[in-house]
Amino acid sequence: MRIDFSNWKPLTIREVNNIFSRISIYWGVAGGCALDMHLGRKTREHSDTDIVIFREDQQMVYQLLKNEWTLYKAKDGKLSLWLEGEYLDAVSDIWISRDNQSPWAFQIMLMDCEQGNWIYRREKTIKVSKEELFSTEENNVPYLKPAIQLLYKGGSSQIREKDFSDFQSVLPSLSLKEKEWLKEALKRQFPLGHSWMKSLED
Repeated sequence: MRIDFSNWKPLTIREVNNIFSRISIYWGVAGGCALDMHLGRKTREHSDTDIVIFREDQQMVYQLLKNEWTLYKAKDGKLSLWLEGEYLDAVSDIWISRDNQSPWAFQIMLMDCEQGNWIYRREKTIKVSKEELFSTEENNVPYLKPAIQLLYKGGSSQIREKDFSDFQSVLPSLSLKEKEWLKEALKRQFPLGHSWMKSLED
């Protein structure tokens, strides 16, 4: 088990792409880096590099990484080794380092899928076709579409300062359709209201 949660030396987007482009699965950059890729510019410093894959592809990714990396599953605030052959059905967060003492290099989040659709785990009625989940930047690196990434940020139980900053930075670039989708998704998750709603309605 490791407790050095802040010990990060994240891979670059190019380095991550070099790894994941070796297998044929749906994957993409997530988090603040994905929003910067959408904007085509760096809006702030990023302390980590986040990747999303579908839960059904986890064993293929494990085989891809196991010889060069050490993989940890995050559950209940603890990091423990992800063992070969172990299927993660209740874990959604994996931390990756070179060995058990090296800094963290990137993080993988497992997304759920049903009948070809991404399922938002916090409100399972929110679904998007796998094919509509990602965009690509000029070097053909996939990233989570901005409205979906903002739903993850805005749908968290605690919206951090950087999440609100990301929302403000990206909002002007969203199409009317994307704003409407995000607004309706937040309404579904938070029927009593959400602090971002007024900005999405302006």
